[in-house]
Amino acid sequence: MAPVVILKALFSSQTRVKLLSTFLLHPEEEYFIRELTRLLSEQINSIRRELENLRRVGLVKARHKMRKKYYRINPEFLLYKDLQSLFSKVVQGESPLITSLKNIPGMQMLLLAGTFCGTESKVDILAVGNVRKEMLEGVLAQDPSMKHVKYSIFSTADFLYRVSLRDRFVMEILNDPRHLIVLNTIVQEIESARER
Repeated sequence: MAPVVILKALFSSQTRVKLLSTFLLHPEEEYFIRELTRLLSEQINSIRRELENLRRVGLVKARHKMRKKYYRINPEFLLYKDLQSLFSKVVQGESPLITSLKNIPGMQMLLLAGTFCGTESKVDILAVGNVRKEMLEGVLAQDPSMKHVKYSIFSTADFLYRVSLRDRFVMEILNDPRHLIVLNTIVQEIESARER
């Protein structure tokens, strides 16, 4: 079963899943209803209904500005970090941006952390392989919301060497279960390096 189908089954409404994805993956943004109907290609009544449901449980906050009602995520919500982590893993793992990153020539491993997973991390992207910095930056430049993304690029040999040494920087990122490995063609090599 596809991950988005799983989310839809868990959260019962396609509109709600789209709204949650939008709010959780862009926590700094606020949106008004008509903007959301255009952005998500959903009916205004279903958007209105789901926003009210989310506001009622406290996940979304509303405020009036310039005669419009704006909505944004409530970072104080009890399950905010958990939901953000869940949605970033499912949605980011399937996003066009992540697909483009995975398709960069020479990419052997791509790990998402920080911004993508709602965690405190020194980097948001860990890229391993014969990856050119210009290519990675070019893909990130296509999405204006990615301009503050922090990344590290390692050659495969350097990364495996650091794993074998139990390098603190690499191991903290690699061992955090909330981080998402969306591409890994060197899984055996990593296991061998860990055993050294």
